[in-house]
Amino acid sequence: MIRKEMIAMLLAGGQGSRLGILTAKVAKPAVAFGGKYRIIDFPLSNCINSGIDTVGVLTQYQPLRLNSHIGIGIPWDLDRNNGGVTILPPYEKSGSSEWYTGTANAVFQNMTYMESYHPEYVLILSGDHIYKMDYEVMLEYHKKQGAGVTIATMPVPIGEAGRFGIVVTDEHRRIEAFEEKPAEPRSNLASMGIYIFTWEVLKEALYALKDQSGCDFGRHIIPYCHEKGKSMYAYEYNGYWKDVGTLRSYWEANMELVDLIPEFNLYEEYWKIYTRSDVIEPQYLSADAVVEKSIIGEGTEIYGQVYNSVIGAGVSIGRGSVVRDSIVMKGTCIGDNTTADKAVIAEGCVIGNHVTLGAGEEAPNRLNADIYSFGLVTVGEDSVIPDGITVGKNTVISGVTVREDYPQGVLSGGEVMIKAGDAV
Repeated sequence: MIRKEMIAMLLAGGQGSRLGILTAKVAKPAVAFGGKYRIIDFPLSNCINSGIDTVGVLTQYQPLRLNSHIGIGIPWDLDRNNGGVTILPPYEKSGSSEWYTGTANAVFQNMTYMESYHPEYVLILSGDHIYKMDYEVMLEYHKKQGAGVTIATMPVPIGEAGRFGIVVTDEHRRIEAFEEKPAEPRSNLASMGIYIFTWEVLKEALYALKDQSGCDFGRHIIPYCHEKGKSMYAYEYNGYWKDVGTLRSYWEANMELVDLIPEFNLYEEYWKIYTRSDVIEPQYLSADAVVEKSIIGEGTEIYGQVYNSVIGAGVSIGRGSVVRDSIVMKGTCIGDNTTADKAVIAEGCVIGNHVTLGAGEEAPNRLNADIYSFGLVTVGEDSVIPDGITVGKNTVISGVTVREDYPQGVLSGGEVMIKAGDAV
């Protein structure tokens, strides 16, 4: 009989709608990050670096690229006969077929998978955060406290606490209250969405709430455990942690990687971030190329200038072009004499010659001013922008566009160009 002390359930099924057009064709955990990685690489690498060799990845929305990226888990040393990584999509059961309706419901639907390992503890993770954490240290804390539930927390400015699930603790870090996005927070300890459950406690809560619509850990499971008097503790984490759930936070987290002294270090030997790497040629910088304070992916050819940017693998940047404060993802081609300022350009795009991205003053985006903001230009996957087009700030473009789509060759600030059939 297989027994695992702790297994991980990695929630990777979310659409990530606050990333707008970037997640129209891929799940948020599969979005590129840092020129080489995908967001899910970080919790997966944390697992293997923490000695956790059994990980269930729960997928649902647009799973194809996520599934092919993970494969059988070779890059993370998770290709194992006993444990390893397992993709867990929703599946048809006798008499019914059910989508995952909430984070806890997704875990409950995979009770058979968890029970097959007879775990003592279950680690619940989100697939959309950038951080490094030794879960083994958190488990030792959980055991020491004799906890039924341990919630990873981190201090946040009290003014921002209302955006998080907040825990109120006593002097021993025992949780006295849990408040989901409170209007008037009583604490600045925010839940990171990382939980360790003693198996029997988790099993009891999942079965008790199995008929709860949209059953969720933050809204349902944690309050249930608290009401039932389960021993609950807060594990305080003080390292780098970033929820890259919005375009602004996603752009900022990438830009932080190219700081002179980056707060988040991708190059530490003792805590490597693993990913699936294609076998491609080295990068090439022409004699006229200028690159300053940037990350440049393998196989990329640069003939122009790149400043303070994160450039993915297999990108081409033409002569006379200037890319500044931007993210350019894998396989994108930027023509000659083109300028990109504060642009987020998804995979496989073609940007023509003499194009300007990020021109003029800011204006609120007419489609969704909350998502498409902060002066960014967002270009969706496999999009084409023809020669000679000027694009303003807080804009979004998706699809194969032609010159006739742009009156006077301009997409003004705050405007939207999404071709029929492309989701937002």
